[in-house]
Amino acid sequence: MILIIGACSPTKKSIKILYFSKDIKGEQAEKLKNLALKNGWELLAADSEKYLHEDSLSKVNVIFLPFSALNKMGYQELPQLKRYLEAGGGVITMVDTSLLQKEWPWLQSWADKSDAEVWTQDKSWITRLNSDFSEDQLAKILIQNVSKSSNPDYSTVKTLTVPDSTRYTRTVLVEGLDEPLGMAILPNNDVLLAERKGGLKIYNRATKQIKLISNFDVFSGIEDGLLGVAIDPNFGENHWVYFYYSLAGDKFVNRLSRIQLYGDSLAKASEQILLEIPTQRKYCCHSAGYISFDADGLLYLSTGDNTNAEETEGYTPVDERPGRALADDQATAANTNDLRGKILRIKPLDNGTYAIPEGNLFPKDNPKTRPEIYIMGSRNPYRFSVDQKNKYLYWGDVGPDTKVPSQDGELMSFDEINQAKAPGFYGWPYFLGNNQAFPKYDFATKKEGPKKDPSKPINDSPNNTGERILPQAQPAMIWYGKKTSKYFPILGNGGASAMAGPVYYGDLFPNAPYKLNDYYNGKLFIYEWIRGWIMAVSFDEKGNYLRVEPFLKQYTFAAPVDMQFSRDGALYVLEYGTNWFSKNMDARLVRIEYVEGNRNPIAEIELDKQYGAAPFKVQFSGKKTFDHDRDDKLNYTWSVENAIYEGISANHTFTKPGVYTVKLVVKDDKGGMSETSSQVFVGNTPPEIQIFTNANRSFYWDNVLLDYEVKITDLEDKNIDENRLNITYGYLARGKDVAVVLTQNQSSNSLKYVKGQQLAANLDCRACHSLDKASVGPSYLAIAERYAGKQGVEAMLSEKIIKGGGGAWGERAMIPHPNLSKDDAAEIVDYILSLSDKSSIKRPISDVIELKDHVGKGNEGSYLLNVSYTDLGANGIQSLQSRNHITLRSPLVQAEDFDAGNVRIATYPTENLAYARAINHETYIRFNKIDLNLVKQMLFRVEPLAGGNIEVRIGKIDGTVIGEMEIPSAIAKDSKPWKELNINALETKGVHDLYFVFKSKSDKKQNLFHLDWIYFSNKSK
Repeated sequence: MILIIGACSPTKKSIKILYFSKDIKGEQAEKLKNLALKNGWELLAADSEKYLHEDSLSKVNVIFLPFSALNKMGYQELPQLKRYLEAGGGVITMVDTSLLQKEWPWLQSWADKSDAEVWTQDKSWITRLNSDFSEDQLAKILIQNVSKSSNPDYSTVKTLTVPDSTRYTRTVLVEGLDEPLGMAILPNNDVLLAERKGGLKIYNRATKQIKLISNFDVFSGIEDGLLGVAIDPNFGENHWVYFYYSLAGDKFVNRLSRIQLYGDSLAKASEQILLEIPTQRKYCCHSAGYISFDADGLLYLSTGDNTNAEETEGYTPVDERPGRALADDQATAANTNDLRGKILRIKPLDNGTYAIPEGNLFPKDNPKTRPEIYIMGSRNPYRFSVDQKNKYLYWGDVGPDTKVPSQDGELMSFDEINQAKAPGFYGWPYFLGNNQAFPKYDFATKKEGPKKDPSKPINDSPNNTGERILPQAQPAMIWYGKKTSKYFPILGNGGASAMAGPVYYGDLFPNAPYKLNDYYNGKLFIYEWIRGWIMAVSFDEKGNYLRVEPFLKQYTFAAPVDMQFSRDGALYVLEYGTNWFSKNMDARLVRIEYVEGNRNPIAEIELDKQYGAAPFKVQFSGKKTFDHDRDDKLNYTWSVENAIYEGISANHTFTKPGVYTVKLVVKDDKGGMSETSSQVFVGNTPPEIQIFTNANRSFYWDNVLLDYEVKITDLEDKNIDENRLNITYGYLARGKDVAVVLTQNQSSNSLKYVKGQQLAANLDCRACHSLDKASVGPSYLAIAERYAGKQGVEAMLSEKIIKGGGGAWGERAMIPHPNLSKDDAAEIVDYILSLSDKSSIKRPISDVIELKDHVGKGNEGSYLLNVSYTDLGANGIQSLQSRNHITLRSPLVQAEDFDAGNVRIATYPTENLAYARAINHETYIRFNKIDLNLVKQMLFRVEPLAGGNIEVRIGKIDGTVIGEMEIPSAIAKDSKPWKELNINALETKGVHDLYFVFKSKSDKKQNLFHLDWIYFSNKSK
């Protein structure tokens, strides 16, 4: 940001101009600067979006906006610009490129205007200039028009802005669920949770407890199970809850039924069966099973295509060979006489049956069609919603993995978000995305045939039992593949599973305390199981797609599988968790509240100890609690056992073994409240690990040894079991990976594969793979064992990670990662293959190690001696693990890597150089926890300027001086300005915080010298 104030000119009107551009030092900026100086105008040149806010814009008469800057504005900035127009501010646009903003109708006309034309929009005047505008031209426009926009008035603006992210509070209500698939929010805000293996649980909003209330007897193979749950629109009167589940036993059907719920008691004897859909259970996949109601009480049910999805040979499942009907989607999704691969719409009746509402896709009296069908041609319409006002239907259809190229070059492996304003056929298995057609693949000849016509698709399959001529295929509203989409780039890349959530209307939540800001009125929420995001979709006045933008991007979600609003306006999100087909600790129910006005505090508990033997005294602290309304006064109430404490901190002594819950309630002085809890485990004390050594604990040097001896003590374990002791040692070429290893409890045997492990963790790999359990894909351990020792496997697997593929573990294809480099893919492969290495030797409890792995490898690496011990557990408390370590880094320490200080850093990437600068009198840098044992000398690389002294102090900035050096002033025209100077250090034992304090010995107090690095030597002069 640059602020330019022109010379005073009382004869001319004072004008305040904001020049917003990513290039605030270019030719146009210079023209504006010159004009400001000549005319006494005030110019603010800014390249940060934070200036596009009412606080700043209300003080500005004119915004100067190049088209290039407009193109870079997003969903947060453009509403601010629109508000500025409504407030009467002036705008000058400059044509320096094409205007690409196609999703904001009010901007479209700007591209069609003529240069120097002035027009009115809202209360603003706007003009546009070419990039070669003259200073006289700009001056004339400003002087003639600025009076029309002298004082932007925001009192009547109508456009709403994206709400502040700090107004949301996210609370985890339940976690550790077992494959949760759906929820139903009861009128009292209790929540029913359906788990795939058949468990039905209820979360009690008042007691904050979860309870298992029923176990459905389900077939839970492939993707079947307890798939859907919804409450009747008149639940308060009739108590009906609807379920869709896969019936266990020999009858292969998925059943839609309803059962009455009274309180937390499910009356199984009241079950009424509405519909049973025959299925096959030989091949995977796609069950769908979501249930929802529209405003008229019509029930919608989504069903998957239930077709063999694993033997498609890179095409769609249209296998017409004899005996292959279960691999032919023309028998299900494209079959007008089959209920699979559809979204059904029915009217439940009081007698437990259903009626066919008017307006479905097919009439009631055609023997070749099913009248329940509203939408057909879906692969896996996993999650959908019905707009409660206009009754438009939205659903996410989880896409295939194919090798068929699309019209834009990427593979036709699109996920879709669809919109249906009326019933229709949505293309699968013939079309995908914007009605792009697949070739008709002949599985017998292995040849591609002609594509079908979306305007008149025909189902000629011998497995089709319905109509031959299908309705015209409808394109998707949004479609995206594994690469970043050309049309919807904001959706990202990688694996995908598209879901559609509710359309929000604020007036459907009258007097609700937590309802969203009206900014979201009429917006559809969509979400992503694999990518973990939620987005908001906006529509034009005709209900057509306009744009999509992030929602709650400050949060990450672990496979969101359902989202609904409660009557009090809060948003509930159900997260399936990281690993497929398993119970996950991050499978949880969260509640997100939005508040206007006063914001709730966010309570957080810190415990000084969490595990210990009785009697066990613990200090609780709420110091990390914070409130976005900084002037609020907070009140803290603690409850534990039968005791209540007030205050930001408290102490409590537990006298008996057990697991105890500590609860903290924080209230502000304006009625806001937040609560959280933590557990204390009494009865088992963590083991204590000590590592003894005569070596230095901070640095390694050439030709030195690291001796160590490990001692374990544990209060409850009478005898230390060395089999529960793990001592690992290794050299990491990237020393900064030490923190990763220690944070993630990484096995020592694969220290050199830490980068690959990190890549695998941060990509979407974990959506399909886990370490030692099969998920959608094989476990990493299974992969390692299959390919251990095989020639060329590293290159083959690396290519597969990048390009994707299938066949090695069944037909299910692996997601490609085209943006991943070959080197990074190889790192992942090396990590996975290392898991089968059984050759590592258990390191002894004491040893002497020669430090030689660093030789010839530069100064970036570190040694890590890592020790862990897991005790036996005691008094009903689980086993506890403690850890300790020694990290040795290079004795050449870069000055810019200081832990604290008040100097600045200069960086020159082209010269691979960075150093500490702005070293003035009484500035300093500090390095934490430096072991000075065996350090005899320090060598400094400095560039003298005015000259000064370096004082080396321990403990604090005015602590004991253990070394001092004088840096001479610079020599004019010195051909070698950088010098290496050394000092002897006083013999000092132990680990200390080390301060390098810079002093001037003359009247020159600024820029004493530059400091590049410090070398800690174990040798004297």
